[in-house]
Amino acid sequence: MSTPLAAKIKRLIRATGPMSVGDYFAMCLADPEHGYYRTREPFGTAGDFITAPEISQLFGEILGIFMIHAWQQHGSPADVRLVEIGPGRGTMMADMLRVISRLAPRLFDGMSIHLVETSERLRGLQRITLESHSRRIAWHRDFQEAPPGPALIVANELFDAIPIRQFVKTPEGFRERVVALEGDDQLSFSLGVAGLDPALLPSPASSVPDGTIFEVAPARQAVMSTLCDRLKATGGTALIIDYGHMVTGFGDTLQAIRGHAYDPPLAHPGEADLTSHVDFEDLARIALGCGIHLNGGMRQGDFLRGLGLSERAAALAGGKNAADQKLIAAAVDRLAGEGAGKMGELFKVIAVSSPALDLAPFRPVA
Repeated sequence: MSTPLAAKIKRLIRATGPMSVGDYFAMCLADPEHGYYRTREPFGTAGDFITAPEISQLFGEILGIFMIHAWQQHGSPADVRLVEIGPGRGTMMADMLRVISRLAPRLFDGMSIHLVETSERLRGLQRITLESHSRRIAWHRDFQEAPPGPALIVANELFDAIPIRQFVKTPEGFRERVVALEGDDQLSFSLGVAGLDPALLPSPASSVPDGTIFEVAPARQAVMSTLCDRLKATGGTALIIDYGHMVTGFGDTLQAIRGHAYDPPLAHPGEADLTSHVDFEDLARIALGCGIHLNGGMRQGDFLRGLGLSERAAALAGGKNAADQKLIAAAVDRLAGEGAGKMGELFKVIAVSSPALDLAPFRPVA
């Protein structure tokens, strides 16, 4: 089945030739007419996937506790900006604010709240979810629009939605993977030219088996650099949570999700969420190169449990009936457990700070 965006992509390929995986990725998510995030409601059981904040209030509450801890470690500044990049429906921010208002009223009263969101449709949902805080919230289309000053920043499942480029090892070296048209006018993967600084590709190439895919994410690197430059200039901490791997490696992690199931990445452009695994070693390299202090990484399950997930869940379950207690236990298992369908092992967490400070539950760097 074709989609309106597939027809648009095919016209572009006919006119200008094959497009890189990165350009295809970007069009699928952000095309002004037919992009996934511009036209669909991705979150929840009626959407295509469920994020951690939608599973349980426990996730946002634990992140709120982390933000309080980071604020205290920074010396409890009177004027701080709480920033979320890619806030979804606003669920996580609502849960964070509830905890911050209860446990750190001085932080809550003195801070300003900033949501970085490019989708007008999602902004509308966020305004509904966060209606009680609406007078204190400022929305921005770009992170750099957030006003200068000390900041506590959170980015949950942001980097996986930033496009990647893919390169395939051939007998002649690495060549870029592109999206082209087959003879029957169907989208297909093919090979183009290298088109990337050789220094960014594995060397020596001769040691890599033919057919091996290597992913590079210049756009993710740029976002991380911008984030770190901001912290270096005005101080603060950023918490980054996403699914991915801690060590740079090889393999094809490009994937599409549609109706809570995996979908071939070229099957339904604009109607499926397109993502790939985040290379946390690469993000860490960028942070250290910017002169920013790195905490992490950790698996999400260890991070949440280290900040009291089990204790908070027990308190939440107290006095509840057996069915509600079972739901809370299932949410904890999904957020922090290991295995298929669970987030505790696949999702990773890092935090970056300026000035340098050690944050729980990360182990201090020797």
